[in-house]
This record gives sequence, C-alpha cells and structure tokens, in this order.
Amino acid sequence: MTIEAWKRVRRGTAMLALALAASLGAAAAETPLERGRYLVETIAACGNCHTPKGPDGPLPGKALAGNWVVEDIPPFRAVASNITPDRATGIGGWTDAQIGRAIREGIRPDGSVIGPPMPIGLYRGLSDDDLAAMVAYLRSVPAVSSVSEKSTYRIPLPPSYGPPVGRVAAPPRADAVAYGAYLAGPVAHCTECHTPMLEGGRRDTTKLGAGGQAFAGPWGSAVAANLTSSRTSGLGAWTDAEIERAIRTGISRDGRRLHPPMAFAEYRDIAPPDMAALIAFLRSLPPVER
Repeated sequence: MTIEAWKRVRRGTAMLALALAASLGAAAAETPLERGRYLVETIAACGNCHTPKGPDGPLPGKALAGNWVVEDIPPFRAVASNITPDRATGIGGWTDAQIGRAIREGIRPDGSVIGPPMPIGLYRGLSDDDLAAMVAYLRSVPAVSSVSEKSTYRIPLPPSYGPPVGRVAAPPRADAVAYGAYLAGPVAHCTECHTPMLEGGRRDTTKLGAGGQAFAGPWGSAVAANLTSSRTSGLGAWTDAEIERAIRTGISRDGRRLHPPMAFAEYRDIAPPDMAALIAFLRSLPPVER
C-alpha cells in the first residue's frame, strides 16, 4: 500500500469514527420526552394499533384513543385500548409504574392480563430508560375520551408472562448488530410478526425472521416476508438501499406495494443510525428457506 493510500484509509476511518461519535452524542442529548416521542410515534409505532382508522387512514383527533380491531381471527378478537391520558376512558388515572408494568409485563392496575397481539414477551426486554421515556410521552399526548370495546379471547391467557422484570439496559449503540436486534425485537417487534408460529401460539425461534404468517384485513391477506439472509426467498440478494426503501415506503425490491400491518407511515421517520442497525441485524440472521 502506498503512503497516499494509507492516508486515505486513515482519513476514512477517522470520518467514520466522527460520524459514529456524532450519532451517539445526538442520542445522548435527547430528553426523555423527545426519546419517548420518537419511540412511540416512529419505531415502536404504537399508533399502528392504538389509533382508530377509517377508510382514509387514522381518524383526526383520535391519536392513540384505541377501539381499533387489531385482529379478528378464531382464537380472539382484540380491540386496542385507549392509551391517552384521559382519566375516565384512558390511562390518565394510572401511575407511571402502572403504565410501565402494563407495557413491559402485560399486567393492568386491576391485576388483569393483557392478551395478544400485544407482544409482551418482547416488551419485557425494553430498557428502563426507553420504557420511562415512552411513559413520559404518553403522559404528554392530548387526552381523548373514547371507550374501547372489550377484547374477546377464546384461548386461555397466562396468569403472567414471567416473573417481575428487573433492571434492563439497552445494548450499546456502537454494537450495530446487538442494538439492531434490540430495535427489531423489544422496540419494533419485527421478529414477532416475521417469525413462524408453532402450535399453541409460540414462535419458532429456530426460524427467527423467516416469515410466513398471514394477516387478514381490508387489504386482503398479507403474508409476513422472510427477513433472513436467504438469497432465494429472503433478503440475501437485496441491497441495503432496497431493504431501507421497503421498510420506509412499503415498496418491495420488484416494485410491488407491500401491505399493512407493517407501519410504513411511522417507519419512514426511523433515524438513519437506527435504520443502519436494523439492517445490520437482518444481515446477521441465518438463511432460512421458505
């Protein structure tokens, strides 16, 4: 290697380090409320289920007010709850700890268990800081008076999703694959919808990200895509730009428009460092043919 080539490599490494430091510094400068807004409104996409919708999309003035039927399949009819700070019909009368416990452990203040499709098994991995930020933001949104229909379950719900959660820290952002796994799991729950289901409702973690589950709705039947690194049925032959476009806009590599329940409207605003981490994690998934 020539001296000039070596200098170029050194300059490129230094620029990459500066960019990483800048992104980490920007993250550290976020207030809890700003972080909570980003999580709830973007990558966690809470409104994808908790905001009621009409033929033209989310109903104006009803953000996070619930009463949207998330799934209507034989095992259950789940209706999203009102998570605005309305004291009579929402979570305004709950303490921060009660809201946090409902999100991360699936237990309401009255002791009842929250059923699917809330991915409580994944939400148990939400970091303490991110959970507190989400609670802070939910406290700040406009209160909406809206009584939600009760969900109906034809399957037994567990008495709990596990023992009380202790302290949880997010992986370091500098570890792109680990942080991407955190974003794709506990935060955005991509691995919930995109992992095949076994009998009894458990996910087949030996085929993490392999897709295959069908989701019925006004769009017809959308089948979760294979996100593994398979070059024939997964993302192995896709470029990073093609993966990013699909996540942000719902346009597939071949130009097809992808369907809900993917929260494209929310995902379009995912921060570039987080998108890079998500893609790094997807690249790490072992290939599974489907």
